Amino acid sequence: MADAKEKDESVVAPSLLEDAPAPAIPKGTIDPVYEAKAITLNNAIQQIGMGRYQWQLFVLVGFGWGSDNLWPIVTSLILTPITNEFHPTKPPLLSLSQNIGLLVGAVFWGFGCDVFGRRWAFNLTIGVTSVFGLIAAGSPNFAAIGVFAALWSVGVGGNLPVDSAVFLEFLPGSHQYLLTVLSIFWAFAQVIATLVAWPLLGNFTCQEGAKVCTRHDNRGWRYFMLTMGGLAMVMFILRFVVFTLYESPKYLMGKGRDADAVQVVHEVARRNGKVSSLTLADLELHNGLAGHSAQGTDAAAALRRKLEKINLTHVRALFASPKLAYSTSLIMLIWAFIGLGFPLYNAFLPYIQATRGLKFGDSSTYLTYRNLLIIAVLGVPGALLGGILVQLPRFGRKGALATSTALTGVFLFCSTTATTSNSLLGWNCAYNFMSNIMYAVLYAYTPEIFPTKDRGTGNALTAMANRIFGIMAPIIAIYANLNSAAPVYVSGALFIAAGLLAIILPFEPRGKASL
Repeated sequence: MADAKEKDESVVAPSLLEDAPAPAIPKGTIDPVYEAKAITLNNAIQQIGMGRYQWQLFVLVGFGWGSDNLWPIVTSLILTPITNEFHPTKPPLLSLSQNIGLLVGAVFWGFGCDVFGRRWAFNLTIGVTSVFGLIAAGSPNFAAIGVFAALWSVGVGGNLPVDSAVFLEFLPGSHQYLLTVLSIFWAFAQVIATLVAWPLLGNFTCQEGAKVCTRHDNRGWRYFMLTMGGLAMVMFILRFVVFTLYESPKYLMGKGRDADAVQVVHEVARRNGKVSSLTLADLELHNGLAGHSAQGTDAAAALRRKLEKINLTHVRALFASPKLAYSTSLIMLIWAFIGLGFPLYNAFLPYIQATRGLKFGDSSTYLTYRNLLIIAVLGVPGALLGGILVQLPRFGRKGALATSTALTGVFLFCSTTATTSNSLLGWNCAYNFMSNIMYAVLYAYTPEIFPTKDRGTGNALTAMANRIFGIMAPIIAIYANLNSAAPVYVSGALFIAAGLLAIILPFEPRGKASL
């Protein structure tokens, strides 16, 4: 064994005894046995470093990040042509059905990945989305497209809770800023959706205000659904067939499967061309810490663990101390405010652009989607800037989140002053730029402040708060006057409030490793 290590000396990483980044959650906040083992695994992942396995995972997790933004945009883009074709009495019901699906997906996949593991959830979410997205292209009426929107959204709703947990748990503490950079996929998804929509919806859609809109004249949204569903199917194949995802070592450790956790660490090291010094003894060393005994492996202990799966163990763990409870409650409230503010404005942006454009004299479908593409492109540098801001000393995640969220609300307020189509376009570009910074930081910060064994549940709680409030957005839109500035004022106020709440968040993970 020693000879083998000498031969591989050039690729053996530093000793586990060397310090990895400090934990993001202060010592003593969570179970001491779990905390000690998590730090050991953090050191082992840091020892391996950022390599081939993590970079491949970065791209595949990016698919989920992109899908989380892509499909709500798909719904908003097809809302106008579907309304023109089917003439529903309450068009925002399409967004309502989508948000109900997102809520179900966030709860099922988020809580579920802490119970049955990350692998199946990671592989199936995009698969579910692609199947129902393709089927939706053949919808004969408004009710059918509403049902399929809910079903594809069940898959979409699991992307953030699952994918952020998967990536973070394989990421060295020194590279956790990449969680923020992942939002480049979120921004590019908006560009791709709008770029595809421009020729399809711009050329094969009934014009705004047309008296008669037949299926033959309105084929664009069906072609668009086939394209987006096909893209999701390609992503699913790359995840499920081409790439082999290992179960998270910290998830396995949290389930008492220390030997399997060690094996996964060594497999990741092998994929990266490295050798890990982690042994089972390194983890078992902590079993007697603070009077705790090793997790049982007999039939009775296995049964107890099965029963734990159906109670609120993971939820209670996130409220186990006053500081954890405060942190969890505050981040849920921030997600809730954004969950109402973002869809209330963004989901109806194409409608607002088209109707305001009519008022300004440039309401053609072509110009509407051209403007949406310009807005989408401005989101890309926003996501990249977010990755830089979170690493700034004395600014970090909290500073970046508070500033970008509040400014998002400010620019929404400014958009109400637009007197021309171009000025409205300019304010929307500024809004999208800042909101992409906000989401880049929020998507990274949220999983970092939850311990691995409860991370899926924590992500599910925040996503659930986000989706529940998101359900309110189309309900408000049904009874509100979208031709007024009311939805914009409500959205802007919610973003500013969320930005102020971000200032008083208790944990700052910059330069620290998640547990």
